Amino acid sequence: MNERAKRQLEALKQLLQRLWLLAAATLLIAAAAFCGWQTWLIASKSGAVEQVRNAQRQTVDQLSSLLRADRDKAQMMIGDSAVLAALKQGDAAGRAEAAKRAVTLLPHAVDIEFFSPGLDEVVHADYDKFGYSRAAQLLGAQSDEAQPLMQAILSKGQTVLTLARQVGDKNAPLGYAWIEFPFAPVRAVLERNDPASGRLELRLGDDADGLLLTRHGRTSAKPQDGDLGMQVAGTRLRVIAALPVAWIVLPHSVVFSGILTLLCLAASAGLLWMRRRTMRSHGTHENLEPVLSDVAEPENKTSSAAGERPTTKVAAAAAATRAVNRSIFRAYDIRGVVDKDIDADVARLIGLAIGSVMQDKGLKEIVIGRDGRLSGPELSEALAQGLREAGIDVIDIGAVPTPLVYFAAYHFNTGSGVAVTGSHNPPDYNGFKIVVGGETLSEGAIQELYERIAENRLHSGGSGELRRMDVVGEYIDRIADDVQAERPLKVVVDAGNGIAGAIGPQVLQAIGCQVVPLYCEVDGEFPNHHPDPSDPHNLEDLILSVKSTGADLGVAFDGDGDRLGVVTREGEIVYPDRLLMLFARDVLVRNPGATIIYDVKCTGHLQSDILNAGGSPLMWRTGHSLIKAKMRETEALLAGEMSGHFFFRERWFGFDDGIYAAARLLEVIAGDLDERSAEEIFATLPKGVSTPELKIAMEEGEHYAFIKKFSDKAQFEGARLTTIDGLRADWKDGWGLVRASNTTPVLVLRFDADDETALKRIQQTFREQLLAVDPDLALPF
Repeated sequence: MNERAKRQLEALKQLLQRLWLLAAATLLIAAAAFCGWQTWLIASKSGAVEQVRNAQRQTVDQLSSLLRADRDKAQMMIGDSAVLAALKQGDAAGRAEAAKRAVTLLPHAVDIEFFSPGLDEVVHADYDKFGYSRAAQLLGAQSDEAQPLMQAILSKGQTVLTLARQVGDKNAPLGYAWIEFPFAPVRAVLERNDPASGRLELRLGDDADGLLLTRHGRTSAKPQDGDLGMQVAGTRLRVIAALPVAWIVLPHSVVFSGILTLLCLAASAGLLWMRRRTMRSHGTHENLEPVLSDVAEPENKTSSAAGERPTTKVAAAAAATRAVNRSIFRAYDIRGVVDKDIDADVARLIGLAIGSVMQDKGLKEIVIGRDGRLSGPELSEALAQGLREAGIDVIDIGAVPTPLVYFAAYHFNTGSGVAVTGSHNPPDYNGFKIVVGGETLSEGAIQELYERIAENRLHSGGSGELRRMDVVGEYIDRIADDVQAERPLKVVVDAGNGIAGAIGPQVLQAIGCQVVPLYCEVDGEFPNHHPDPSDPHNLEDLILSVKSTGADLGVAFDGDGDRLGVVTREGEIVYPDRLLMLFARDVLVRNPGATIIYDVKCTGHLQSDILNAGGSPLMWRTGHSLIKAKMRETEALLAGEMSGHFFFRERWFGFDDGIYAAARLLEVIAGDLDERSAEEIFATLPKGVSTPELKIAMEEGEHYAFIKKFSDKAQFEGARLTTIDGLRADWKDGWGLVRASNTTPVLVLRFDADDETALKRIQQTFREQLLAVDPDLALPF
């Protein structure tokens, strides 16, 4: 080996030695960073756990004090001389008088009732209606040595705290008091105690798996196994602490992990010192050949000669917002053709816009789900990405009917949810139904999302969490616990290959019905018929199946399960406005005077039927979000649309749910005291002569312009005009309507009258007025 080769070999050895020392030092620095991060996690988790525990103790103390005061007031009430005197009468009138007096002593109570000393009305009650928990508490007050603890039940669609107390002498009681207190103060106590990154849960029962009443904090936190929580004194309520989750692999000791961090840093510093010393010692050997890095010229020789460092120009990253079609932002949802109006990029921008609205409102968590359309997974994933970039935590519940997204928003206490769904539109459509902070977005709020995108007013750079959860079991159990068919009914379920087919049959079986599934296999192409029960042609197979199987009834769901259609054994289509009459009669039995909302497409008989049942009818605009907003404003207990959306706030949450509506319908039919058939029950509902929804297709946006011209130009002599949604003309013997659909570019028409003669007259009047605006209009009647 010549001298030059030896020098080159020696230079290579020195280079490798320096590189090895640098690599080892780098690994030790990375290890020190990891240990430091673990130290921080251990310390912060310890502090966070203590904060959760403090919040738990404070909550228990405050609830114990609050509910002790309620129990003391109740005890004073049952010892009141006027209450005792009334109960001594020993009859129903006396108990009613005692209750009237009790209300003045406990004005904040939701309900107060008194029962006889023998509790005969409880022992012989129908517990499905009276309530099993209520009966158990009252009977417990009779038999237990100690008075029953305060509990919580669902009463008339809301959670209340309950107390059962014996009145009078223990050996010769005058009766038993049943008192319901509002739950809102309890929820307020839980929400004002901040659990930091943990969560507080209020549960009913003797273990950690008791009934969840409410919770506050991060859903990512986890309760410890076997932790029974802390009991609220004098109640069966327990406060459970769910602790923050952190990825910690080192022993949970700040001292140990801190020392390990320092050792790694010290070792890396030693290696770097050795490398520097080696480089200095070898730098004295002038005869060594230089390595490539010592002789290579810089790319920018001019800059280097001037003592400047070469620079690389980096383009500024701006959140570019591609052009988004404004027409997809409709009156009460977002909807358009996939790959033409909506794709993954648009879905991500919509997620950013929704997340930005949530950030402005101080909301941090949202539920998302999708229907069975083929484009759903991609759009759902992009939506979640946008939400997370906006700093929002996302709970993805997968492929489910739209009502389950609403249900999950309540179940997980997020108050916000997005359903990726094209509803009843053709397979190439998809869209988004959005709830933020308990409000279903519509009109101006929907347009604000577009404006945020167009003006680039978007929160970005966040890193929200993504968790995948399943709520199907909880949804089915929640319905089955409240709704039951008192006699077995056979029902055909036609889901039209929509997502409701995956869950609807299970729900109806759970309430005690025999189900015959029809097109319940989820297929985003909808191969058998379009999943729109408002079109009679889509119900033809269901009618045949009901007749051939001898079923009591047939029900149909739309593409995302929030609408309901019904047919009888005889093949009659029971239109939703008549179903709403039946639902209203049922709800008004328990809630006299309640407001019932219906849309402009419903029959004129609906108003008088609600009035006759003791309710307060209110006509409103078509659209699920518009109806829900009006329900909140008026505190209505029930609403419905001619399209098949039904909204129950009595015993349910107030959102539109075709599956739940089907369960309530079967409960009403099966619970008929005279055991009448479905046909006999429907025959009691007023029925005129009517058309289904008739539709006239137009280009996107043209239908809105047509309605404006029609409303300005049309004249209907002798009719009462309603223009809250399109134009409806009511005469004494019938009415007609034309409005612009907010989901597809069509005009929607409907006619209803007392007889065929009146119907034809009204249709002819509308025909003349419509053709006066556009003589080339192809009318479907």
